[in-house]
Amino acid sequence: APPPGSPPGPARPGAKRLPRAIVVGVKKGGTRAVLEFIRAHPEVRALGTEPHFFDRNYDRGLEWYRSLMPRTLDSQITVEKTPSYFVTKEAPRRIFNMSRDTKLIVVVRNPVTRAISDYTQTLSKKPDIPTFEGLSFRNRSLGLVDTSWNAIRIGMYAVHLESWLQYFPLSQIHFVSGEKLITDPAGEMGKVQDFLGIKRVITDKHFYFNKTKGFPCLKRSESSGLPRCLGKSKGRTHVQIDPEVIEQLRDFYRPYNIKFYETVGQDFRWE
Repeated sequence: APPPGSPPGPARPGAKRLPRAIVVGVKKGGTRAVLEFIRAHPEVRALGTEPHFFDRNYDRGLEWYRSLMPRTLDSQITVEKTPSYFVTKEAPRRIFNMSRDTKLIVVVRNPVTRAISDYTQTLSKKPDIPTFEGLSFRNRSLGLVDTSWNAIRIGMYAVHLESWLQYFPLSQIHFVSGEKLITDPAGEMGKVQDFLGIKRVITDKHFYFNKTKGFPCLKRSESSGLPRCLGKSKGRTHVQIDPEVIEQLRDFYRPYNIKFYETVGQDFRWE
């Protein structure tokens, strides 16, 4: 210990560490919101961009992955998010091989709404793609859903979860309701903080509801001065879909949803 009365030494910048928690999914579920909300916690440091290490960049090696991470103190948890991990066959094994103690966060949302949101995002980048209906069905009149279309496949949560449960116990996977994240952000984030084993610092005092975006946003912190709201690409107005198509997709997803609820022991009320 320094002699009493001596000035404190320079603050240690900390070290780059592999993440102890990863937001692994799902695309269009609310993963960016969860990351932005949790990184407001003093004990969390998060990587802002999606590194895609366990799906696209795995051959670059763990040291490359570590080099991307923010510096942390011993008391802090490093978090990254890449929503495509949830549907990547190799991701569970690869993350397990990095650390079997990794905590996994999955933000889920009604799979029909999620698919429409996914399509809306793609449409904004490629206006010439076929209609949502055209992509959703192999045969519309027979009600045959095209499960090879990514926007449909991602929402089959029970199917993807099987791969994760081969490597991780359910106690290491936390499911966030994308719907409740909007209606009760403090409640959902309280559970995330409990799961990460950190104090409930982010509470309802931290949120206000932005009516224009239809989203909760973080109130400004003393330091940054500005409220933290998600960017322009978030909260797009969804394309209008024929209600009959929505009904057919609800029927398609129902057995998967029920299996998912039973597996995780949580009813997300999408039925």
